Amino acid sequence: MTLIDEPRAVHAGGPTLPQERRLVTAIPGPESERLLARKASAVAAGVGHTVPVAVVAAGGGVVVDADGNSLIDLGSGIAVTGVGNSNPRVTAAVAAQLESFTHTCFTIAPYEGYVAVAEALNRLTPGDHEKRSALFNSGAEAVENAIKIARHHTRRSAVVAFDHAYHGRTNLTMALTAKNIPYKSGFGPFAPDVYRMPLSYPFRDGGLTGADAAARAISQIEKQVGAENLAAIIIEPIQGEGGFIVPAEGFLAGLVDWARANDVVFIADEVQTGFARTGAMFASEHEGIVPDLIVTAKGIAGGLPLSAVTGRADIMDSAHVGGLGGTYGGNPLACAAALATIEAYEEDGLVERAREIEAVLYRELGSLQARDARIGDIRGRGAMVAIELVDPETGVPDAGLTARVARESIARGVIVLTCGTYGNVIRFLPPLTIDDDLLVEALGVIGDVLAA
Repeated sequence: MTLIDEPRAVHAGGPTLPQERRLVTAIPGPESERLLARKASAVAAGVGHTVPVAVVAAGGGVVVDADGNSLIDLGSGIAVTGVGNSNPRVTAAVAAQLESFTHTCFTIAPYEGYVAVAEALNRLTPGDHEKRSALFNSGAEAVENAIKIARHHTRRSAVVAFDHAYHGRTNLTMALTAKNIPYKSGFGPFAPDVYRMPLSYPFRDGGLTGADAAARAISQIEKQVGAENLAAIIIEPIQGEGGFIVPAEGFLAGLVDWARANDVVFIADEVQTGFARTGAMFASEHEGIVPDLIVTAKGIAGGLPLSAVTGRADIMDSAHVGGLGGTYGGNPLACAAALATIEAYEEDGLVERAREIEAVLYRELGSLQARDARIGDIRGRGAMVAIELVDPETGVPDAGLTARVARESIARGVIVLTCGTYGNVIRFLPPLTIDDDLLVEALGVIGDVLAA
């Protein structure tokens, strides 16, 4: 028995939404094709899309399009809708706030919602030290502000990021991001004084331990940057766009220890891993590390735009008054959504549900791997798991196969996302509200596609 006892229909802000994969037309259907034609003539070509549908409803573990097709959702809007689309707690909280006011700008006229979200983040994030939080709109914006704060606190400028990292699409965060296509190509020059170091990548590291991988990175930092010049190390505890890479045990702890010894701010980018996604409230907890600053977004507010930087009070308070902020940061509606979303994580057993989803993913994907040597690796935690597809003889990444599997799975009614520096990773990010039957069915479809 899972924590979701009667999962076959959910309330998605309207009529009960059947939890089923249903194909009424080919995908895209005619209504979706009409919207996509409008998109092509109205929206900038650089704004792409993965799934060729016009969404009209979503909830539980499904997305429904304008043609009546119901697709199983293994993407959650890139790990955003962990509590489900139109979660009743969230919609009720946002509706109530909408009746009161939509905006004042917190830096002009403060309101309780922002303060309450900051209090919740200070309570939930790793470590029992005194903390402060600041709210923003997007993950990239929060990353930029974390770097600003670290530089202001240390009076140093250099920043270290890692191979395969993804931290955003703004100028500074593109410099931190590793992958060229589609994120960086043609958009330079990028912000200076950013240095990239080798990551622990167990599948491709030839047995290198986490401690040895940390020593390798630290040696390069000391030789190429110098601790005396370094403001911050920023890393995703489990990489997202880079391929759901889980560093070997000891890697993160080694970096934290070195950073503390050298007065370098250690920043955990938990934009994708945060809020129950990995079977803990934050992925840093799996290795027992306590970041100086932690960046959150995506799963924080049930789909409304909100992000945050939370960290040690002395670091967060080092910026001068007026140095942090923004017109929409901590918008009242987003704050109301965040408080309701956090309530759902804590009161609806969603951390535990993520662990149950992990067990299903590893069981079903392990069965597929036993039959198909092209699945070179299964990795991840909680409801954040991936498979890496390779040539079984050479281990060379197979991006072509990955793209075909994703495309055909979508055509058969299962939304999957790809990732990885080499484009050969399929990632599974189902809503934590998905039921086991729907999840198993979706993985069965992917298995059929691979077999074909």
